[in-house]
Amino acid sequence: MDKRIGTITIIITNRARQSENVNRILSEFGDAIIGRMGIPYAPEGLHIIALIVHASTDVIGALTGKLGLLEGVQVKSALTKA
Repeated sequence: MDKRIGTITIIITNRARQSENVNRILSEFGDAIIGRMGIPYAPEGLHIIALIVHASTDVIGALTGKLGLLEGVQVKSALTKA
C-alpha cells in the first residue's frame, strides 16, 4: 500500500487523565511518526501535539482512530493526495 505524508493535530483537554494513554498509542505507531511537537496552552487548559507522519492511510486511520476514542482528546489529520 502507498504511503502518504501528512499532519495529525491532537488537542488534549484532560491531560492528567489521558497523557499516559496518548503517549502509549504514539509509541505503538512510532515507525509512522517523522516528527512531534507538543505545546501546552495554559490559558485554555489545552495541550496540543502536532505530528508529521509518513504511512499508509490504514496506519494513519488506525492511529487517529485509537486517539479519537480517548475521552478529552480531539484528533484531525490532513494528508497528501495519492
